[in-house]
Amino acid sequence: MQNYPNPFNPATTISYKLPKGCFVTLRIFNSLGKEVKTLVNEYQEAGEYQTQFSILNSQLSSGVYFYRLKAGEYVEAKKMLVIK
Repeated sequence: MQNYPNPFNPATTISYKLPKGCFVTLRIFNSLGKEVKTLVNEYQEAGEYQTQFSILNSQLSSGVYFYRLKAGEYVEAKKMLVIK
């Protein structure tokens, strides 16, 4: 799982690969741990996926954010940086 570009303004693309079909959630959190956006919340088949996260039309400020992918029992979190 990776996002590009990072740092970003106004948008970044988060890419991930699923080895098998499962229920997937991809959520964005601020540096205080508050969820600010759910990008994916559905069952997905095995394969490669890309999801875009944009700060346009939002109240999000510059700073560090985290994105967390939960796919079945697998969980991974990474950091990204918004620069306005």
